[in-house]
Amino acid sequence: MSITDTMGRFVAELSLEGLPPAVLEKARVCLINGYGIALGSSNTPFYPKAGEAALAVDGLRPDGATLLLDGRRTSVSGAAIANGALFHGRAQEDTCGTSHFGPNLIPLLTALIESGQGETAALIPALVAGYEIGGALESAYSSTTTPRGLRASPLYGSVAAAAAVSRLWGLDAAQCATAIGTAASFSGGILQSFEDGSEEWRYQVGMAGAIGLRAAALARSGAVASSQAIEGRSGLVRAMAGVDCDPEAVVGRLGKVWSIHRVTFKPYPVCALNQTPVAVALRLREQLGGSIDRIAAIRVAMNPICVGYAGMDAQGPYGSLSETLMSAQFCVATTLAHGTPTVARMTDYADAAVAALVSRIELVPDEGQGLLACRIEVVLDDGAETLVEEWPADHTSYDFDRGEVSTLIRRIGRETGIEETAFDRLEAFVDGLPGGDIGELIGIFPTVHPS
Repeated sequence: MSITDTMGRFVAELSLEGLPPAVLEKARVCLINGYGIALGSSNTPFYPKAGEAALAVDGLRPDGATLLLDGRRTSVSGAAIANGALFHGRAQEDTCGTSHFGPNLIPLLTALIESGQGETAALIPALVAGYEIGGALESAYSSTTTPRGLRASPLYGSVAAAAAVSRLWGLDAAQCATAIGTAASFSGGILQSFEDGSEEWRYQVGMAGAIGLRAAALARSGAVASSQAIEGRSGLVRAMAGVDCDPEAVVGRLGKVWSIHRVTFKPYPVCALNQTPVAVALRLREQLGGSIDRIAAIRVAMNPICVGYAGMDAQGPYGSLSETLMSAQFCVATTLAHGTPTVARMTDYADAAVAALVSRIELVPDEGQGLLACRIEVVLDDGAETLVEEWPADHTSYDFDRGEVSTLIRRIGRETGIEETAFDRLEAFVDGLPGGDIGELIGIFPTVHPS
């Protein structure tokens, strides 16, 4: 069978009862994190822009899906794009390798269920379908597509969304395959916005969701897609990665090695690749006793892929959150100067202490560092003393359990002024799945920062 045929059968046969207990629990944790980070992103500026754009294109739809913070309703695709920007607002969404599937899939599935186009009981298997299909492609080819300037989240997220919607709708194997193949034909998304500090990346996840939705709708209506959309001579892999596709590398582990177990969570509102530099910088700050006056130079050793990633080696001047959360220099400098980063700190572009430290930081490519590992050397007093901290972190270092994610989102809630009861209600909804009313979940959001 072709890759899309194999994926289609996997998605169609996926059931809540057939999920391993650990997969089921991880899906619940992903939902708690996704909704919780969205609540904590309610004071970020990207969602309102996306919401107004959605209303300008699709208008008010009384029977549609809710723009989560203000209660207005529009089309499902419009809500998915706007709410995706909310889930992506702090850049603290979940990460599967180099892809962020949570802010792509969760808002989309929520909007569909709210509008009567899916059942709450199918939310978890649909979510898992998206993580597994998107994750299979990301795992096999993101290391090749990312250096070419393609962002993994929209590139693989469109296919992930098509799989998730197909499962939510209960499409048969052939229709699921068609949806996946159709989404592969529409997939894309570039990294240049990270280089320039612009906002497009905030909206890419929602756009990927909208593409997946359209692909599934086409499949349900009887559309025909190429069976070789992924592995063909002009298919997704050949076109985007520039290499011949290895079908076994893509689908050989479906249902055996679960991609959702690679999903990690972010303790800080910075790029996934900057999580460990921040953690290491916090340790160094403890050694320094909070005093940064003696720092003469800082060397940050990271994997060459990280150093070369768009926006990572940006030394300012800075003018947007998109720039600062990507810049390893800014993340390390603000952590050394002030401690644990907050969104407020990450948007203080005129901090003199941070600017002085940024000018002393050198980002060093080091093949010995894993993708999520980091070593920082702080040279004091023109070389009189050097402090060193290193953490060989990998994805397991950020594979938080339910308790850790609950603590994380509540910490963010305290930072942003959200009542604990909002998180209590959120977790109660997730615990109640596959039962429950999606309206209860949606009703939490307008209470956070009422207009």
